[in-house]
Amino acid sequence: MLRTARLAAILACAALLAPSVAFADVSISAAGSTALQPLVQAAAEAYQARNPDLKISITGGGSRTGLALVSSGSADIGNSDILASKEQTEPSSDGKKPGLVDHKVCAVGFALVVHPDNGVKGLTKAQIQDIFSGKVKNWKDVGGKDLAIIVINRPASSGTRAVFVKTVMGKADLSRDTLVEDATGTVVQKVTQTAGTISYASFSGTHGKAGINELAIDGIAPTEENIENGKYPFWSYEHMYTNGPPSKDVSRFLAFVQSNSSLVRKLGYILTRNIQKPENDR
Repeated sequence: MLRTARLAAILACAALLAPSVAFADVSISAAGSTALQPLVQAAAEAYQARNPDLKISITGGGSRTGLALVSSGSADIGNSDILASKEQTEPSSDGKKPGLVDHKVCAVGFALVVHPDNGVKGLTKAQIQDIFSGKVKNWKDVGGKDLAIIVINRPASSGTRAVFVKTVMGKADLSRDTLVEDATGTVVQKVTQTAGTISYASFSGTHGKAGINELAIDGIAPTEENIENGKYPFWSYEHMYTNGPPSKDVSRFLAFVQSNSSLVRKLGYILTRNIQKPENDR
């Protein structure tokens, strides 16, 4: 009830900040990252509260799916934890495809999450690589209980998975012999229900969640502060891509998301201006 009341208060506050614009039954569709979805969904609800003639539909599917849908014109906005490829952002030589345009909205942190019964509160990068590559199969081998390790990965379409591989796995390959869940919410739910599990998910889905432990990486806790100061490695920027320059209506919505710093912070995301060592390849 408290969480529901808190979200309602956030949406009400955000709605007061949204510009009132006259729309003529305009619809906007956004798809992709489930890590970014809570922010985009909350922003859409707040924006529509002041603009009832505007309909905004938000779906997940993963970052690569979002990029594919916006590239094909099947979605107005592609939400992504990862950068679009050079091929996707470059205009075609015949001018028929303008190329994707990046609208960076915030940063997001990710945490390694485990069931509390596993008996660990932190792992080194080397231990994480051994677990997710399949070399280590029991928690006792990394300081935990005598309990089989159950790895839950994200699908190939997932931006969260791509960020995990890039920032944590190094040159180690992910094992193919793992469970796969395709959304932040289902990953966290699975971990809370099954002893021995380990996976990874965005802070927006893990912070304050009962029934899981968020692991330190090389002794560094998964916090917003440790991302801002450059100590914690597992994070990325969040991008909302459009196919070419956005329409006036899409541009207004994007501006609302980018400018709503209170909503960004309250939902567990990080303001880009707070990143002390900005990076261009995330």
